[in-house]
Order: sequence, then C-alpha cells, then structure tokens
Amino acid sequence: MRTFLERLKRGDVGAAAIVVASGILLSRLLGIIRDIIFASMLGADGVTDEYVAAFRIPDFANYLLAGGFLTITFIPIFAKYVADDDEDEAWFGFTAILRWLAIAITTLIAIAWFATPAIINALYPSFTEAQITSTIDLTRIVLPAQFAFVIGAMFAAVQYAKGSFTIPTLAPIIYNLGIIIGGIAYAMAKGEADPAGFIWGALVGAFVGNFALQVWGASRVGMKIELKAAWKHPAVVTYILIAFPLMLGQSIVALDETFMSIFGARVGEGVATELQYARRTMFVPVGIIAQAAAVAAYPTLARLFAEGKRKRLLATVDRALKYVLVLSIAATAIAMALSLPIMRVLFERGEFSATSTTAAASALFMYALAIPVWGALQIVTRAFYAQRQMWTPVIVGSVATVAAIPVYFLMEGTFGIEGVALASVIALGGYTGALLAIWYRPIDSRDGLISVVRSAGRALPIAVPAGFAAFGVSWFVVTGLEGSVWVAALVGLILGLGAFVGVAVAVGSWLYDALWFNERRRTRGAAHKV
Repeated sequence: MRTFLERLKRGDVGAAAIVVASGILLSRLLGIIRDIIFASMLGADGVTDEYVAAFRIPDFANYLLAGGFLTITFIPIFAKYVADDDEDEAWFGFTAILRWLAIAITTLIAIAWFATPAIINALYPSFTEAQITSTIDLTRIVLPAQFAFVIGAMFAAVQYAKGSFTIPTLAPIIYNLGIIIGGIAYAMAKGEADPAGFIWGALVGAFVGNFALQVWGASRVGMKIELKAAWKHPAVVTYILIAFPLMLGQSIVALDETFMSIFGARVGEGVATELQYARRTMFVPVGIIAQAAAVAAYPTLARLFAEGKRKRLLATVDRALKYVLVLSIAATAIAMALSLPIMRVLFERGEFSATSTTAAASALFMYALAIPVWGALQIVTRAFYAQRQMWTPVIVGSVATVAAIPVYFLMEGTFGIEGVALASVIALGGYTGALLAIWYRPIDSRDGLISVVRSAGRALPIAVPAGFAAFGVSWFVVTGLEGSVWVAALVGLILGLGAFVGVAVAVGSWLYDALWFNERRRTRGAAHKV
C-alpha cells in the first residue's frame, strides 16, 4: 500500500485534500476567533465599518493582477514544462513572471496610495468626514500587504505544482494570528481597542505568512531563481494570455465582498460589519469542504489536461462536485436551522449586542443558501482554468456582475440586511448555474451530469428533515431555557446538531434500505425475464 506521502507526491487528490482541509479548518477557526475578539472589543458600528471598508482598495489592486488566481495561472504553465520534460526552463519562466509581477504590484500600490481619498469618497458617500479620514489612513496601512499576497502566491504556486501543500496552508493561519496579536497588542499599548491594531497585524501577518514562509517553502521543493531569465521569456507571454482575462474581468466572485460592504453601509451603521461576520461564518464550511477539494484537485486537473487525458479529467471533476454538493447541502441545512445560536455563541459578548446578533443571524440564514453555490463554483471554475479556458468564467462572471447591481439595489432597498445577503446568493447562483450548463454541454460529459444531480438529489431528502429537527430542538431550548442567553444558545446549538445527526442517520438508513430493496427487486425481475 502506498504511504500517505507517496500518494501526495503522485498527485493523489484525496491525500492532498486532507492536508489542505486541515489547514483550512485551522485557518477558518482562527478567522472566527479573530472575528470574535474583534466583535467583543469593538462591536458593530461606524468604526468597525471603516475597518471593513479599508480592505476594498487593497483587494481590488490584488484582483487587477489576478492575485487570487496566481496559483491557477501558473500551475498549468509549470505543468506543461514538466510534461515536456523541461523543468529547467520552467524555472526561467517562473523567474521572468515573478520579476514582472513584482514591478506591477509595486506600481499599483503606489498609484492606489495616492488615489485612496478619491476612491473612498466615491465608494462610501454615506460615511461621515471622520469616517472617510479614518478609512483612508487604515487603507494606506494595509496596502503594502498586497505585495506579500501577490508575490507570495507565486511561491505557493511552486509548492502546489510540486505536490507540496503543507506550507501554503500555513499562510492564512499566520495571517489570522497576526491580526489577532496586532489587535490585542495595540489595545494593551494604547489602553483601548482600535481597528488600527488589527490592520497593522494584518500587514505583519501577510509578510510573515504569505511571503517569507512561502519563500522558504518554495526553496524546500527545489525552487530556482534564474536571474539570467529573459525579460521576454515565452512563459511571460503565456502567463499574460492566461491571466489577462482574469485581470480584465472583475466577476461577481471578486466583487461580492465589495458589494457587501457598499450596500451594507447604505442599509445602516454597523450593517456592513454584521454582514461580514455572517459571510465569514458561512465561508467556514465552504473552505473546509469545497476550497480544500478544489485546491487539491487543481494540480491534478492541470496535469491531466497537459497529458491529454480528458476522460479522467471529467471523472475527477464529477467526483469532486458530488463530494462538495452532498456535504454542502448538509452544511446549508445546519447553518439555516441554527443561525441564531451559532451567531450568539460566536459573537454576542462585550461590545457586540443582542440586536447585532439577531441581524447577523438573519444574514447568515440567507448566506447559508450560497454554501452549495460557492462549493460548486470552486470546482467548476478550476475545471475551466485547468484547460486554460479563462475567458469563459470571466465573460459569464462579468455579465453576472452587471446583472447583480440592480438586484443589490432592489434587495437592499426592500429587505435591508437580509436583502443584501440574498442578492449575493442570487447573483452567485446565476453565475454558477451558467458555468455548470456550459461545462456539461459536451456530449461526453452528460453521464457525469446525471451522476452529480443524482447524488445531490439524494442529499436533499436527508438534509431537509434533519434541518427542521435541528431548528425545532434548538428553538425549544433557546426560548425555553432560563438564565444566561449564551448558555442557552450553546446548549441549543449542541442539541440541535445532535438532532440533525440523529435524523440524518435515521432517514439516510431508511432511504438506503428502500433503494437497496428496490434495486434487488429490479435485479430479480430482470433475471426472471431472462
């Protein structure tokens, strides 16, 4: 039997997914702890909205260089060189791309620094003058972190391409630790909490976890910096051709958090912060279930495409989608059923009030519908990227972005905080549905579609009654248990989860027995006819 490390080195998706999922789980837990500390120290008001807004320009600078897609753009290039047995040339190409990216992100940071006042004023007309000034200062502090994210992503991509996943998974963990330590240390030094402490922590965490650690990790897998690499190396041209669509098209995925911040600020003070807590809580199962599978599968998909093994590529995508959708449907039912006790247990303490908890819980109820959507999107976009079909997700995503704007205006004006969350679900649902329809349009992928839909369909009759059971139990406990509301929420959450598992197992066993009985009866009928 192959050892775990041997399986990982040979591109085994399951083994890699375990490593990535473990890192993402720890990162998401630290992210929740970070938000818990932030909410307890600062609550949800206009000041915390400034913190949320401070990341809009830095994130956009990252998007302009396809920073979030660097592993996606580089891995197919590297995989092609390896498939052609020319790894030495791959390092020349890597160095040439890295050089241009360093120049580009440094230039963008400088431009964004000077443009910050005008952009913040345009994005947040509802902010007061004091809020505008504070947001500008916070934005300029965190802007340089984008250098660490963009350049560090290239070093992480090298490790992914070589089948090494451990060190890259540590980047968000250290980043979150930096934010936590920065916020606490700043408050201890100043005597009061301030978003600036968390911002400084984000800057330090980015350069330690996303840059310095990734340089070390890439060197461990044999990275070579070839200073003599030509400025016009063919890999640079290939990179531009692959990445240009991602730079040009700012899809709904890239702008979803920006829309959340802008339209949340329109609803009222503190709403953008409440939405962010709900959205990040929703992303915990997305990260653990879907992101892990997608990150682990992508190098394999790129390799299969480079080797011309389309049938295996399609099977890998189908398998990943089935796994993600089944677990995501269960996560949706849990998040919707237990939204209030989840948010109360996590955030209701210190400066974070019961009113903010209720608002954030209502947003989580809506955001939970997007868990399977985000999950499927993680897989299907990487399926396109592995085949270097960058334009398809970008064009569809750009159309979805334009269509999303009136949806956000309508939903925000009609339903408030719940409307902003639901607008996100609608926009992303349309985007993901269109991509899946395009992916499964070829005839040779139709059987895979039927298999995926059948698997998702089997999960629904299990998740729905289990979700209702979880809601009923938790509601009874939360409303009926006297004493501390936090304790009641914790007990309700635990018992609700227990009810979900119990009903899911019972219904799942009954369905399995029923399906097995019907299958045996059909088999016997066919045998008698013969």
